[in-house]
Amino acid sequence: MVRRVIGIDLGGTETKIGIVEEDGKIVEKKVIPTRVSEGRTTVVTRIGEAINELLVKSGIDSKQIIGIGVGSPGSIDHDTGTVLFSPNLPDWSGFGLAAMLERVTGIRTFVENDANSFILGEWAFGEFKGSQHMVGLTLGTGVGGGVITHGILMTGSKGYGGELGHTIVEPEGPVCGCGSHGCLEALASATAIVNLAREYSKRFPQSTIFASPELNSKVVFDAAREGDLAATLIVERATRALAIAIGNFIHVFNPEHIVIGGGISRAGDLLINGIREKLPAFVMTSFNGTFSITLSKLVENAGITGAASIVFYRIS
Repeated sequence: MVRRVIGIDLGGTETKIGIVEEDGKIVEKKVIPTRVSEGRTTVVTRIGEAINELLVKSGIDSKQIIGIGVGSPGSIDHDTGTVLFSPNLPDWSGFGLAAMLERVTGIRTFVENDANSFILGEWAFGEFKGSQHMVGLTLGTGVGGGVITHGILMTGSKGYGGELGHTIVEPEGPVCGCGSHGCLEALASATAIVNLAREYSKRFPQSTIFASPELNSKVVFDAAREGDLAATLIVERATRALAIAIGNFIHVFNPEHIVIGGGISRAGDLLINGIREKLPAFVMTSFNGTFSITLSKLVENAGITGAASIVFYRIS
């Protein structure tokens, strides 16, 4: 019998929900507005209603669902499914998300940090399915990370482990949202790229990146691909920061694979080649040939399949 789970990609703006089979196939999916301002009880109730709609539409009985997995932003107590802290979900600190979703749906629920769910998705359904040693980076508004070592998700003593985005790569660098200086997130996230572009507006007023009606990381990468100097310098800084951080991860975790996902990963070869070219300067030669660094191939539905993989991982 095919095992099916519900995967929920919980975001501050929208929430993606899907019924996922154990081979990663999405049977049905739905996107709903999160509307955090309406309160966490209302949000969870709305998610429960969306799950019921998906089950009815697919003709699947809830008893055939072996669990619900939720990928949530912020720090999560993965043992209890409690949101410890999340800047994208105000007033959710200390909220027992798993317990409430179980009450609403009657289905066993597991919650993980969304970056951890990303690497679990790669472990369950990705190009390197079943790898025992993997590092995942999600590059978006912020930078998230997840680590699998000896086939086990590394979470640390209190569940805070794997905060790879807050690795310091430039001690005198820009201030990060966490309060530290020079975090990877402060140099290589979409937010950081846009911030640096704005700083360059006076230095490079003729740059094509300022001709766009909306300044975002895609505009910067597209301009760099066309040879724009300001955009090229911004991309060089971001890929250098990523190379330094990934070099550190290689030395600490000795992974077989480093997989990069998130919105910025859509920059493709310009991103990955920029990292690969700089990486040798930050990695001991004894590690040469021991790892691969690639872009995720699960980009479109990574949030849903990643959340679903939480269930398969926990019950395996």
